[in-house]
Amino acid sequence: PMGKRLENKNIVVTAAGQGIGRATAIAFNNEGANVYATDINEKTLKSLNKEYPNIKVKKLDSTDKSAVEEFSKSLDKIDVLFNAVGFVHHGSILECDEKDWDFSFNVNIKSMYFMIKSLIPKMIKQKKGNIINVASIASSIRGLPNRFVYGSSKAAIIGLTKSIAADFIKDNIRCNAIAPGTVHTPSWEDRVKAFKDPVQAKKDFIARQPMGRLGTPKEIADLAVYLASDESNFVTGVTHAIDGGMSI
Repeated sequence: PMGKRLENKNIVVTAAGQGIGRATAIAFNNEGANVYATDINEKTLKSLNKEYPNIKVKKLDSTDKSAVEEFSKSLDKIDVLFNAVGFVHHGSILECDEKDWDFSFNVNIKSMYFMIKSLIPKMIKQKKGNIINVASIASSIRGLPNRFVYGSSKAAIIGLTKSIAADFIKDNIRCNAIAPGTVHTPSWEDRVKAFKDPVQAKKDFIARQPMGRLGTPKEIADLAVYLASDESNFVTGVTHAIDGGMSI
């Protein structure tokens, strides 16, 4: 069903090809927003566009500064930026080489730095804006085993979110983060396959959430709709855990 909670809002969604990004782009579209869906994977974007022809799609590597700046120039007005790009590295510090560290920090947080830096001047000019960043429970909220560089980079997102919120509150720009627990996405399915015993691995992932199940991308998208809408106008600088009780 089409709603009106985001009517006429211009929203950019990164990593919109699959998982949380895709579900969120669809939810924004269904609430009346003009959605600009970006992803590094052209194939997944095409399938999104085929299913939802009014979602505008654009191949974009958010870790490529000049590509991000180029993309930014093509937008007249932006109301909301939803940063969903992320990569999960598995292992402790002993399994994390310098190249793994750099890759995770580039994908998970430098991408957000580039996107915000190129788009926030437009928000300042229009005296209104809203930025939503996807962090994780594995961050400054909780230390999870084998999530060393992932947790470090996701904690950085929470710090970035609070800084942006503090610096631009007088410009009527809000910035919040979403911290999901484990969500049933294609990337989660791929991670599970890498374990010696995928069946047991699935059970272990599910057991971490006290509710006894994984989250769905749509549940994350529903929270994103609230944060993108004017219903949350008084909310800024907050990290919203959505984790089936994992952080209680």
